[in-house]
Amino acid sequence: MTDPARAVFLSYASQDAEAAQRLCQALRNADLVVWFDQSELRGGDSWDASIRQQIKNCYLFVPMISANTQAREEGYFRREWKLAVDRTSDMAGDRAFLLPVVIDGTSDLQARVPEKFREVQWTRLPEGANTDAFVEHVRRLLSGELSREPSGIAPVAARVSAASATPKPVPASWRSKSVLFATVCAVVLALGYLVADRFLFSKHGAEVEVVPAAQSTSATTFNPPPHSIAVLPFADMSEKKDQEYFSDGLTEELLNSLSEINGLQVAARTSAFSFKGKDTDIGTIARKLNVGAVLEGSVRRSGHTIRITAQLINSVTGFHLWSKTYDRDSGDVLKLQTEIATSVAGALQVTLLGDVAAKVELGGTRNPAAFDAYLRGAKASKSAHEAKDYASAITAYTEAIRLDPHFALAFAARSRVFIAIAGEADTVAAGKEGRNKAQADARQALELAPDLAQAHLASAYVSNFATLDFTQASAAFERALALAPGNAEILRNTGVFAALMGQFAAGVSAMRRALVLDPLARTAHTDFGLVLYAARRYEEALTAFAAVINLDPDDERTYAERGLAYYGLGDLQSARLSCETYPGDWESQQCLAIVYEKLSRHADAEAQLSKLKATGGDTNAYQYVTIYAQWGNRAKAIEWLETAWRLRDNGLEYLKTDPLVDPIRQEPRFQAVMRELKFPS
Repeated sequence: MTDPARAVFLSYASQDAEAAQRLCQALRNADLVVWFDQSELRGGDSWDASIRQQIKNCYLFVPMISANTQAREEGYFRREWKLAVDRTSDMAGDRAFLLPVVIDGTSDLQARVPEKFREVQWTRLPEGANTDAFVEHVRRLLSGELSREPSGIAPVAARVSAASATPKPVPASWRSKSVLFATVCAVVLALGYLVADRFLFSKHGAEVEVVPAAQSTSATTFNPPPHSIAVLPFADMSEKKDQEYFSDGLTEELLNSLSEINGLQVAARTSAFSFKGKDTDIGTIARKLNVGAVLEGSVRRSGHTIRITAQLINSVTGFHLWSKTYDRDSGDVLKLQTEIATSVAGALQVTLLGDVAAKVELGGTRNPAAFDAYLRGAKASKSAHEAKDYASAITAYTEAIRLDPHFALAFAARSRVFIAIAGEADTVAAGKEGRNKAQADARQALELAPDLAQAHLASAYVSNFATLDFTQASAAFERALALAPGNAEILRNTGVFAALMGQFAAGVSAMRRALVLDPLARTAHTDFGLVLYAARRYEEALTAFAAVINLDPDDERTYAERGLAYYGLGDLQSARLSCETYPGDWESQQCLAIVYEKLSRHADAEAQLSKLKATGGDTNAYQYVTIYAQWGNRAKAIEWLETAWRLRDNGLEYLKTDPLVDPIRQEPRFQAVMRELKFPS
């Protein structure tokens, strides 16, 4: 190890001298040769000759990356970096001698470094602090225990960790031919290595100690499920920073692709995207989402060219498992999906992937312009808050369908937007129009792609909200879940529907699985609260609604729902206070109309009902049923139930389990409507 031919060269910005000294000393304490001399290597006539010779002869070149190296265009360290990159070119791409180290929070993907640096794993050592894992890793590289692969081999085997088992390298012939599929398959392969060894992770997620999990006795050990991963929103690196919808959309498509793979547990979009724009370290993210790996990346789009850089991080150790940069023509991205998926499936003998290619391509498009329009529609629909906000989403999805009339995913997505519009419609006619359009799109999606989970989800929405065919809705939800059991959105919707149909155990089970995948999603906790409320588990529902308010204190809907849970417990004052938080919300008005009446504030109760009627008219027919039922006015409640049935009010899906209509359940006409609705048993 004292052989100069096995030396380590440290390259650093002058402002990082102390951190460099710490790292140097840690390596020298392990009897490793380190070329680092602050007095001799920084400037002067001796710099050029000595540095050139040392970089030419060193075994490992360690560039220390920090905010200081990003802030400076010039500096000795940049000359050293260039010499190192030139060496990789002179030696047919000997990237394995590069071992970048980040000593602060500088982002790997956005750092201003040579592209060659991005082709290998990076290590994070805050302030150059020593870790036994890193020193041991360097020692093994210098001793030859870990091979230095040629550039044609993905830098995984020599970069995974300091664990005893060395994974098998990926063959050079395994070339990428698609952005999304190459990323999916490389992630799966790297996750296979990840699960081979389990590690402990320090509390800050940066300093790493490699210890077999079986030896741990700590009660706070981070022990995520095997093959669990979160996909963080890829950064928009386009010149004008105007391609966020595209980078977000690609990230979501990649996330959905990974969730199609049996055996992978993929954190849902809402939770993964909740860290967007926040300076949160990987360790914290991984712990909050309880995942063993994190995938992050960037997208640069310029004209017809797309560059995607992606990297997978072992969130337990902090080591990078895999990284790759793809340069593609936008017209090639989708066209090559089948070829790359088939190649990877063959290389892995479909042990992990199954028929991922067929699943992910199903319902998609090979038209890049249609795909772009689809991503714009997805961005608009996720940003919408009111019916009028959905107009741009409809426009974008319609453009995608015009460009590719066989784009089943676009039909399914537009169908669900039409359902959302119908649900918020101000008039009965507008609601009916929205439901009819939704039904037509769902049918087309299913005709184009009968095995597309999203098409069955759209069909379930139509059956549930538009036609009130709950038996058909049940079948559609079940089929969607069977096709995509790892999709948190489908789990949520299936769970709520099951509970409303009286299948409480199934509803709670589905919601618990959804929360595992989407622990930071407000909607997941909201829906769990609704499931528990329908099951009359009011105290547990209050806990779920409290989680929603903790995540989003300004969510108006939750205060009304929490108020009704208090009402179910008989705590009228708490119910009143909760529902009065946002008195302009229609659900709060429904709640207050009920609670005020129970508090003998009859005039105030009538006033709330009047507000509800003034803003919603007949579209709120089902809400009037609940209010009059709780007031004890059975005749009025049944009258409005008849109206709701005549208008096919989608609120009728609550009728089977809604506690608020319990006072009229024995009424003959109520039971007749129940029979006509044909709820599944």
